[in-house]
Amino acid sequence: MNQVPVGLVFPGQGTQKRAMGAPWRDTPSWAIAEEVSAVTGEDLPELLLDTSDEHLRRTDLAQLSVFTVALMAHAEAVRDGVIDGPVAGCAGHSLGEYAALVASGVLTVGRAAALVAVRGRAMREAAGAREGTMGVVVAAPLGEVEALAGEMRASGADVWVANVNAPGQTVVSGSPDAIGEVADRAPSIGGKMLRLAVGGAFHSPYMAPAAEALGRSLRDTVFAPAAVPVVTNVDAEAHAGEADWPALCIQQLTSPVLWERSVRTLTGPLGCGRLVELGPGRTLAGLIRRIDPGVETVSVNKPLAAPARSAGER
Repeated sequence: MNQVPVGLVFPGQGTQKRAMGAPWRDTPSWAIAEEVSAVTGEDLPELLLDTSDEHLRRTDLAQLSVFTVALMAHAEAVRDGVIDGPVAGCAGHSLGEYAALVASGVLTVGRAAALVAVRGRAMREAAGAREGTMGVVVAAPLGEVEALAGEMRASGADVWVANVNAPGQTVVSGSPDAIGEVADRAPSIGGKMLRLAVGGAFHSPYMAPAAEALGRSLRDTVFAPAAVPVVTNVDAEAHAGEADWPALCIQQLTSPVLWERSVRTLTGPLGCGRLVELGPGRTLAGLIRRIDPGVETVSVNKPLAAPARSAGER
């Protein structure tokens, strides 16, 4: 086995697509789809094989689908020896944090699936109750985006930084009018805003009702000590052993995803020289290349295939 420490990273909502479960259908890990179906009451095989892209954009269905594929990718990567090294840490982008909690031993598949189902429904309901949207500001420095959002809030606008994804890529969340104003003003701070096709103002105070609903389920959930440190979205810190997971999961819904700092925690203090992305797409690999071009990245989005490695691998 390679002795380079490995970090496992799991994608979030937005990476879903039609038939994304097809590559996994004939693998032993397909049993995970059946297990998630049994726990949640949703037909995961149908969602992963036959559901249209438009229907998969529904928040609750997208989250269950991406979560399930991420777990299947992890199971097959372990089985096939793709990870190839000691795992020093895990992290997930937003929803992906729940897959990271399973990989680290904090949650069982069933407990995590139940929470993901509650989380997705609660976020969908919160978005339906209060219209919101999101946009990604590219090229502008984070400090300038934060200052613009703060200035707008001081004037009464509802807008917050929601994701700090990578240098020059910051997602904002808030009311449609406020996000429209960010688009108009982004050039003044050296950036450009691209609207995101999402159903709500996620990772903002608009999700407070969802946090309350999720909290009720979290209080009844059993969490085990983390066998592998999990770098959490809300503070970009590595949490090993016992942690206040209910508080961290609740806070995540209304706080920004500190992804850039999380990756730097994996590659810095935790010493990960190789990051393995597990789940649909290659979104996180692209962000990681912008954050730390020297780290090796491997994307596992199908089984028994040569993994795609980044141009910046060592």
